[in-house]
Amino acid sequence: MLPSEKMTPAELRSSIGLASIFGLRMLGMFLILPVFALYAEHLPGGANHTMIGLALGAYGLTQALLQLPFGIASDKFGRKRVIYFGLILFAIGSFVAANATTIETIILGRVIQGAGAISAAVTALLADLTREEHRTKAMAMIGGTIGVTFAASLVMGPALYQFIGMPGIFAMTGVLSIAALAVVKWGVPDPLVSHFHADAETNPARLGDVLKDIQLLRLNFGIFSLHAAQMGMFVVLPFALRNTSNLDINHQWEIYLPVVLVSFALMIPAIIYGETRGKLKQVFVAAIATMLAAQLGMAASMHHFWGIVAALILYFVAFNILEASLPSLISKLAPTTAKGTAMGVYNTSQSLGLFFGGAMGGWLSQHYGFSAVFMFSSGLMLAWLVAAVGMRTPPAVKTRMFHVGPMDTHQAGQLSRHLGALSGVMEAAVIAEEGVAILKVALHGWDEQGALNLIGETT
Repeated sequence: MLPSEKMTPAELRSSIGLASIFGLRMLGMFLILPVFALYAEHLPGGANHTMIGLALGAYGLTQALLQLPFGIASDKFGRKRVIYFGLILFAIGSFVAANATTIETIILGRVIQGAGAISAAVTALLADLTREEHRTKAMAMIGGTIGVTFAASLVMGPALYQFIGMPGIFAMTGVLSIAALAVVKWGVPDPLVSHFHADAETNPARLGDVLKDIQLLRLNFGIFSLHAAQMGMFVVLPFALRNTSNLDINHQWEIYLPVVLVSFALMIPAIIYGETRGKLKQVFVAAIATMLAAQLGMAASMHHFWGIVAALILYFVAFNILEASLPSLISKLAPTTAKGTAMGVYNTSQSLGLFFGGAMGGWLSQHYGFSAVFMFSSGLMLAWLVAAVGMRTPPAVKTRMFHVGPMDTHQAGQLSRHLGALSGVMEAAVIAEEGVAILKVALHGWDEQGALNLIGETT
C-alpha cells in the first residue's frame, strides 16, 4: 500500500505554524540589515563601524553557542517548553534593543535576541508532528519561508523605518515574538509521542564523524563564508548606496526590490536545471564564481552607483542559488543516520559566519575603508571556490523515509541490507528504535514498490 501523498490537516497546520516561527526568527535578523548601519551612526558610539558590525553580528554568536544545546534540551524538557523559553528571550532582547540609547545597549539586546536559539527545537517538534514520508516536504516549507523572509526584509526594512524607526522595528519583532507564543500554544498540535529523530536532530555521538567528513567540512566552510560576506556587506552597503545615489534610508528599498526580483527570476531556472539534470555541482561552483565576481565588483564600485547595482544583481543571484543548494548538498552527502547532526553543524557554522562577518566587516570598514570589506569577502569566496572545485560530485539522489514496524537491531540490519539491494537504492538505513527506514534513492526509476513490499512485511 502506497503511503499518502498528501499531508493531513494536522501535519499541514504544524508545518505552516512552525515555518512561521522560523520566519519570525529570521525576520528579527534580516529586517534591520538594510537600515541599521545608517541608524546606528547617529547613536553614541555608532561612529565606530566596528561597533556597528558587532551589533549586526552579535545575534549570530549566541545563536551558534546555544542552538545545539537547546535542541538537546528539547529532548529532555519538552519541545514546546524550550521554544517558549527561546521566544521569551528573543522578545526581551528585542525590547532591550528598542529602548537602547547607545550602540552598546543594542549589542546587548542583539546578544539576548540570539540566545533565543530555537531552530533545533522547532525542527525536532516538526519531526514529531510529521510522518516520515512528508518530513522532507515540511522542512522545505521552512527553507522556503527563510528565503522569502530575507527577500521581503530588504524591501520592508526601509519602508518600516520610514514610519516607525529602528526602535519601532525592534519593538515590532518583540511583539511578534510574544504573538508567536500563542501560535505555538494553540496553533501547533502537541505531539502524541516525542522522541529523537536522526534525520532532524543532532546526535552528540555522531558529531565526531560529521566534523571529520571532508565533504561536509567544505559545505560548512561555504555557509560560514556566505553569511560572513553577507553580514560584512550590510555594514557598508547602506552608506555606499546613500553616497552614490542620493537616496536616503527611507527609499533604498527602490534599489533592493528590482534587484531581488531579477535575481529570483534568474535563480529559479538554475536550481531546476541543477536538480533535475544531475548538474548540481556545476551550478554550485558557477554560483560561487559569480559570488566572487560580485564581491570584486563591489570592491571596485564603492563610488559608482550603477556598478553597485550590477554587483548586487550578481550577488543576489549567487546568494539565492547557494542558499538553496547547500541544504540539498548536505542531505545528499551526509550519512543517512547522521543527517540531523550534519544539519546541526551546518546551522552552527552559518551563525558563526554571521558573527564573524559582522565583526570583521565593521573592523575593516573602520580601519581600511569600504572596499577592504569586499576584498576580504573576495578572499573567502576564492578559498571556497577552490574547496568546491575539489568536492565530490553529489549523487543524483533524493531521500525517502518510511515508517517500519517494531523490530530488534538484528531485524533492522537485515531489512537495511534487503532495501539496499533494491534497484535504484544508493543507501539504506533502518533505525529500529525510531521505527524508520531512510533511503537515498535515484531521482527516477527506483524500485519503490519493492521497498514498500519489504517494509510491509514488518508491519
